[in-house]
Amino acid sequence: MFSHVMVGSADLDRSRRFYDAVLGALGVAPGVLDGHRIFWRSPTGAFSATLPINGQPQSAGNGNTIGFACASPQQVDAWHAAGVENGGTTCEDPPGIRQGPSGPLYLAYLRDPDGNKLCAVHRLPKA
Repeated sequence: MFSHVMVGSADLDRSRRFYDAVLGALGVAPGVLDGHRIFWRSPTGAFSATLPINGQPQSAGNGNTIGFACASPQQVDAWHAAGVENGGTTCEDPPGIRQGPSGPLYLAYLRDPDGNKLCAVHRLPKA
């Protein structure tokens, strides 16, 4: 459904450190700088951080959340730990199981250094 997701950044070096760590925990190669933006690519799409091109300051979207699919609860935990260790801040409840409309999920939430809200999710088998 999506070709890519892009978030605004006020500092590309800081974003690169953060996203190299959290996406690296998901098996994604380090980002590649392309002028005013960085791209991280996987077989299923691309993620990017960019300096705003309109000359206005970066701001996090209120109500926006970007979710990353994980292969296991352990990968969710590694993603969360990598984010906290690289300038992210934990938000919402600690990593753990939540009941979703389609069954149980193992989730973790972070805000990146620019305030963008991120989620790592692993869908657990239905009981």
